[in-house]
Amino acid sequence: MTHMLDIRLSHHLWVPSVEDMEKIAFLGLGHMGAAMARQLLGTGHPLTVWNRTAAKAEPLVAEGATPAASPAEAVRDADVVITMLADPAALDAVADAIVPVLRPGAYWVEMSTVGPDAIKELAARLGEGVTLVDAPVAGSTDKAAAGQLGILAGGDVAPVEQVLAHFGTVTRTGPLGSGAALKLVVNAAVLGGVALVAEIMALADALGIDEGTARTALANGPLGGAAARAFAEGVHFDTSLAVKDADLATKAARLPVMEAVLGHFGRAAVDPDIAHADIAEAVTHIRRSS
Repeated sequence: MTHMLDIRLSHHLWVPSVEDMEKIAFLGLGHMGAAMARQLLGTGHPLTVWNRTAAKAEPLVAEGATPAASPAEAVRDADVVITMLADPAALDAVADAIVPVLRPGAYWVEMSTVGPDAIKELAARLGEGVTLVDAPVAGSTDKAAAGQLGILAGGDVAPVEQVLAHFGTVTRTGPLGSGAALKLVVNAAVLGGVALVAEIMALADALGIDEGTARTALANGPLGGAAARAFAEGVHFDTSLAVKDADLATKAARLPVMEAVLGHFGRAAVDPDIAHADIAEAVTHIRRSS
């Protein structure tokens, strides 16, 4: 690889620039991952992609990405490894496969919603010379497709910041694990707000208030953002993943309200027609069962 030195004279240290990081591996091509990986096509960085269900990689391969048959194959020569996986168990399984083959000097950007404990455990597994950055995202599939996500990045972000900027606006959150922690805070707020809107609509139903009138009143009040997400169309936040996120939050602190929210989404996710649908579908279930 041709190295282009980025000398920061004020500190007399060399910090790798984005041009040094030629090869990117992207692992995890679900609703969010596929949209994010597509933002890297055409950037000049060779892109290798892997997904447990190989068929999900085919559209990206047709657009110029290189497929990998396994996580290890995907990352073996990568300068930057990006993971966007479903949960801590999926991350652990991928780590088992790739930790032994990550090359010294590689950066691993972990963008899943797994919580800070999983990030700390992952960091402890990495060998010398591999740098971990936690950078989960705020925003749904529409923002991912437009390259307008919020990137909550913890750790040594500077060398990969220009790569992350392809996905949206990068906010440096502090030390390693702080991005994962802030993501739990953000998602707990979203899920709590959406569940509350569902209950409020159940109250409106019980009081005989016209649905359109109730929704307009909510949209114009302090729950406006939550109401917009509760009735959103054309976006996807998997209800089963909402259950996972609420569970992570309630394990991190005593949160009685979030425990109720977890119950709402958990009961909705029992329905196979809702489990992998957007949380807007869960709103209907919560509303009817409240």
